[in-house]
Amino acid sequence: MTETMRAAAENFDPNAIGQKIANIYGLPFDRESAQIVLIPVPWEVTVSYNAGTAGGPAAILDASFQVDLFDPDVEDAWKIGLAMQDARPELHGLNATLRPRAEQYIRMLEDGLTLQDEPKMAALLAEINAGCKSMNDMVRESAEAILAAGKMPAVVGGDHSTPLGLMRALAARHDDFGILHFDAHCDLRDAYEGFTYSHASIMFNALAEKSLSRLVQVGIRDYCEQEAQLVKDSDGRIVTFFDRNIQARIFDGESWRDICRDIVAALPPKVYVSFDIDGLDPMLCPNTGTPVPGGLGFEQALYLVRAVVESGRKIIAFDLNEVAPAADGEGEWDANVGARILYRLANLAAKSNGLNA
Repeated sequence: MTETMRAAAENFDPNAIGQKIANIYGLPFDRESAQIVLIPVPWEVTVSYNAGTAGGPAAILDASFQVDLFDPDVEDAWKIGLAMQDARPELHGLNATLRPRAEQYIRMLEDGLTLQDEPKMAALLAEINAGCKSMNDMVRESAEAILAAGKMPAVVGGDHSTPLGLMRALAARHDDFGILHFDAHCDLRDAYEGFTYSHASIMFNALAEKSLSRLVQVGIRDYCEQEAQLVKDSDGRIVTFFDRNIQARIFDGESWRDICRDIVAALPPKVYVSFDIDGLDPMLCPNTGTPVPGGLGFEQALYLVRAVVESGRKIIAFDLNEVAPAADGEGEWDANVGARILYRLANLAAKSNGLNA
């Protein structure tokens, strides 16, 4: 623990109520004193089903103050130093401007029309794609600043398009790394609905980075034929553990431990964890943008992350996306689950890097 962190933590009581005047989880750290810095990205421009994920970072922050800080996996985990920086204000404005435009464009597609039918929509699509590129550039800029300070960055979305800038920042620093991808969807669409940086295209875009040697997907259960073919034709660069196959192995008597060994074995020594909350059973995230029946349990998912750490692999960064508060403002279930996933992810990532509490 640095002197700055030690001073921040000196009078902190981890057993007391979380004070909302403090940083996330009520922790006594800020961007300067933390070892892991969260980048909130309130964004949902390209969502294609339910909206609400732009409110995810704020909802997680609000729910975090009710999270108990004891973590049986990491002794004195709260001392590691975790903080969320402020969301860039221009992101709020850009999201608010572009989301209605994207909805207009999506309605055109749903009505069976194309850009040939509505040529004026081409300018609208170009504006949306340019705005999404700006978001990714901002995230990359934030991530690079955190990395330059010797800290670990993590993205809290927003829809799943939001961590591409972080992935690109890491790709520039690492010759070889893999992504462990929790999701109900493959996210391997090429510019889904015409949006270059669609939430459904995040992994397709990430694969453009040559230093990303392996994409390992877990919990996938909703995907198109084109994505299935891309996995098949990837020559092993994409390894997908489809939910139906995972469940079949469990039904046939295999243990989750043994399945996790297979998943972990597919990963290189350096791992980025990309966690779309809809990879979980939708009972845990009913308000997420595109919920799908099936999926992983809470501890089942964390067991896998723990297995990655216990294997000696290093988690170089992570993201958590697609958490959405209830549309009517009632209930914080999704955010409560998201806040707890986020805390445990951060602690396990720190443990994998030997970051001392």
